[in-house]
Amino acid sequence: MKPVKLGLLGLGTVGGGVVNLLERNRDEIGRRAGREIEVVHAATRHPDRARSCSIEGIRVSTDPMAVVDDPETEIIIELIGGETAARELIERAIDQGKHVVTANKELIAKAGNEIFGKARDRGVTLGFEAAVAGGIPIIKAVREGLVGNRIEWLAGIINGTANFILSEMFYNGREFGDVLAEAQRLGYAEADPSFDVDGIDAAHKLTILASIAFGIPLQYDRVYMEGIGHISRDDVAYAQELGFRIKHLGICRRNDSGLGLRVHPTLVPERQLLASVDGVMNAVMVNGDALGPTLYYGAGAGAEPTASAVVADLVDVVREFTLEPENRVPYLAFQSHALSHEVALPMEDVETAYYLRLLARDKPGVLAEVARLLAEEGISIEAIIQKQPEPGASEVPVIILTHRVREWLMNRACERIEALEAIEGSAVRIRVETLGS
Repeated sequence: MKPVKLGLLGLGTVGGGVVNLLERNRDEIGRRAGREIEVVHAATRHPDRARSCSIEGIRVSTDPMAVVDDPETEIIIELIGGETAARELIERAIDQGKHVVTANKELIAKAGNEIFGKARDRGVTLGFEAAVAGGIPIIKAVREGLVGNRIEWLAGIINGTANFILSEMFYNGREFGDVLAEAQRLGYAEADPSFDVDGIDAAHKLTILASIAFGIPLQYDRVYMEGIGHISRDDVAYAQELGFRIKHLGICRRNDSGLGLRVHPTLVPERQLLASVDGVMNAVMVNGDALGPTLYYGAGAGAEPTASAVVADLVDVVREFTLEPENRVPYLAFQSHALSHEVALPMEDVETAYYLRLLARDKPGVLAEVARLLAEEGISIEAIIQKQPEPGASEVPVIILTHRVREWLMNRACERIEALEAIEGSAVRIRVETLGS
């Protein structure tokens, strides 16, 4: 049987990893797919640049559209990223009846509903395992391995840069700005780190995970995003004193009112497995009604971890060549006509517990007044710590841990607390999730 011919858009870090993996494990991959798989045409902006892979036998072009239009290519691998050009190339490939594999989380999160519709109409497969959590096969696990479960919630560390920063703050007592600068020197963070530290990257990935887990259309514009820039080493230390670690999580949970899609710093119990995921590693916890909680852990980025996910999609596409489109695994796990029209909740309606850090004047009655205001809003206190004032200081840090409450109630309570004469500045708020612990 003839080998399957691939067109590769992008010969950077991940593209080079794909070429290397396909060559190194050629026999193993061919045995799994039932046919050999080989790259025959690749596009790159820098054809003369030194590479981590051999391009012998591969036609190299500076025009990605030439790769898509090449009549020899049967599957197009899109690794150039971004929205406009990538979307044009993917839709051109779909129009020509070519299958597509992509690692483009931003494009899938924002335009996936339309792109999947085009692919479905044309009868082609679109694989995107590498778009979420690098090499961790989380999409396949949720889409296929957990189909007998009703997913109740999922939560994940899905951005390695933010996790690296919080890990360094925890282990070495460093401030956010110092660790961010180191992450940029190490290449973990870009010169403009907002995609990572503000939660944008994680929101793209959560959008995809939530759709697959709960059978809803992709809803990136409904994801609540909050970054980690306001977290101090004091917060990290106080959280540890209370038995928690601070992690930047993407969370999707269903309550009586609907689904909440949110990315934000979160206090997680130290005994919880997610709390021990450090450095640039990723992990996703999924809770199903039949299986209970399961954890998927591994490298969330890098040449070969991401290439591993790309190749897994390639093998799936080749295996499905002879299947009728209606017999293939649905893109978003549920049949397209059976997707729910449920809309993600506004953040104000989401319910969580809270960590509050206040700066209060060191005088009698302040704690009692804060507790009274919380009680008037129906918010109960689980724990409270009042620290000793620094020498010469007239204010003391007060740390409060609450039980679960709707966000809008906490918003109102914080406004009232911050208006107190004895409270300096704004309250620092971090949400708390026990994740079944």
